Amino acid sequence: MTTVTGYHACRIALALALMLSLTGCAAIRSNTLAEVRPRHSVSEFKDQRFAEVADPWEAFNRSMYRFNFYLDKYFFLPVVTGYEFVTPDFVEDRISGVFNNLSEVRNLTNSLFQLKGVESATTLGRFLTNSTLGLGGMFDPATRFGLARQNQDFGKTLGYWGAESGPYLVLPIFGPSSVRDTSGLAVDYSISYGLYTGVDPFGSSSNSFAWDAGVTALGTVDARHQQSFRYYESGYPFEYNMVRFLYHEQRKIEIGKPKVEE
Repeated sequence: MTTVTGYHACRIALALALMLSLTGCAAIRSNTLAEVRPRHSVSEFKDQRFAEVADPWEAFNRSMYRFNFYLDKYFFLPVVTGYEFVTPDFVEDRISGVFNNLSEVRNLTNSLFQLKGVESATTLGRFLTNSTLGLGGMFDPATRFGLARQNQDFGKTLGYWGAESGPYLVLPIFGPSSVRDTSGLAVDYSISYGLYTGVDPFGSSSNSFAWDAGVTALGTVDARHQQSFRYYESGYPFEYNMVRFLYHEQRKIEIGKPKVEE
C-alpha cells in the first residue's frame, strides 16, 4: 500500500463520485433548462402536503438543483450515452451486478448497526452466494434462492434509532438529501473507503492509481446508467417541491421505525 498523501487524496476525490448509488442520487437531463412556468404561486399551495417539508435553505437548494441539471446534461449523460452505445447490454448488466454486489457491504454493516439479525444473515448470504456462484456479482443466483436484497445505509440507521431527518438539503452531484442523510452518507463512504484501502486490490500494481481511477470512473458511469430519473422532464409546474416531498416521504417509509408502545 502506498503512503503518498496526494495519491490517496486523488482516490478520495474520485471515489466521491461513486457515492451516486448510496443515497439514490438524482442526476438530470433535459433539452432545455427552463422549468415549466407555473400559472400559480407555490404560496397558494402552502397547505398542501408537498409544502410541509422543512427547507430553510431553499435558495441554496434550488441553485444546487439547477447545478446538478447542468452537470448532468453536459457531462454525466453524454458520457453515459457513449458508454451505453459501445457496451453490449449483456456486459452492462454484468458490470452493474458487480457494483451492486459490492454495495452489499454497506447493506450488511447497516443491518448489523440496526441489530436486524435475519436481515443481516440474508445480506451476508446474498454477498457470499453472488460473490462465488455469481462470479463476483456478475450474476444474481441469490435472488433466485430467495435471498432478497436489503437496501440499507447509515442515514436509515440514524433514522431507525430515532434521529430526525433535519432540514432538506440538495447536495452537489448527489442530489436530494437531508442533514441526517448527509451525515449518513459521510459515514457510509468512510467505512467503504476504509475497507477498500485495507484490501487495496491494486496496491501491488505499478499502475495502482490508474486502476483505482478506472474502477471508480466505471462505477460512477454505471451508477448513473442505473438511474432513470431526469430533472425538468416531469412537466410538473412545481417539480422542485414535488421531488423534495417525494424524497422526504420515501425516506420515512424506508426507515420504517418500530412503533413505540404507549
